[in-house]
Amino acid sequence: MAKKGDPISAVLLLDKDGGLSSNAAVQIARRLANAQKAGHTGTLDPMATGLLPVCFGDATKFSADLLNAEKGYEARVKLGVTTNTGDADGEVTGTAPTEGITLDMIREAALSFLGEIEQIPPMYSALKKDGVCLYHIARKGGTVEREPRRVRILEIEVSDFDGASFTMKTLVSKGTYIRVLAEDIGRKLGCGAHLTALRRTRVGHLTLEGALTLENLRALATPEAVRAKLSPADTLITKLPRVIFRLRMKPASCSASALRSASGPLRVFASTAPVRDFSGRLRFQTAACSSPNDLLHIDPKFPSKH
Repeated sequence: MAKKGDPISAVLLLDKDGGLSSNAAVQIARRLANAQKAGHTGTLDPMATGLLPVCFGDATKFSADLLNAEKGYEARVKLGVTTNTGDADGEVTGTAPTEGITLDMIREAALSFLGEIEQIPPMYSALKKDGVCLYHIARKGGTVEREPRRVRILEIEVSDFDGASFTMKTLVSKGTYIRVLAEDIGRKLGCGAHLTALRRTRVGHLTLEGALTLENLRALATPEAVRAKLSPADTLITKLPRVIFRLRMKPASCSASALRSASGPLRVFASTAPVRDFSGRLRFQTAACSSPNDLLHIDPKFPSKH
């Protein structure tokens, strides 16, 4: 059976709406672009909004590069109320007074988590136990033991405290749960806390600048108009050095002396001067040029931003 959609290779910087799962958002974007294949670079909670890089076609080969990237968030945290999910989507499990708590106290509590810390993943998460997502177990009232995980809080800033809620901006490593961080700060203050809003502002080197909402995409009306707004396939790896080959050369047999400055993965471009199209990523083994990996179908509709 033929796959539905066209085999395009590109990237969409999506500003995800709240109330929608990451997978649902990706599938809507895929249909609007009439693409055969799509994926994302890291799940956002349904409640959360913000940056969700969506990869179409062969661009999905590079999604792992951003799965491991640092991520930036802006959250609103409410003190004095805890929920079973750690956010506003859950049921209230406890309340406590917040009188006497000041912004300086919140700041001191938050800064105590700066650096490498251990987090226990929440039950309401997509992590799996014996092949079953933890949130499925949690929704049935169950709980399982979770091993603490080492994560890094690289930056944390709190502001706009109104006596009940405050704003928290963070830059964190892969695998960090902002819900858990908010709960831990509330616990340290002795009153509990949960998230009332969460927005992802950064994934690796990518930001919300130029990101589009699903509403923006729907307004474009046609798949061709949507595709005109997409970014090239190498958007996820623009931090890698680039190398250009003439098409008559085979990257697998290229001269290492021509690439002596390379010390890791490169972006590879096939050149039919004056046009240079992104072809994929090339890795090296010792001083010799290895076979290319993650090569792409060259699509002139999505030229690289090199």
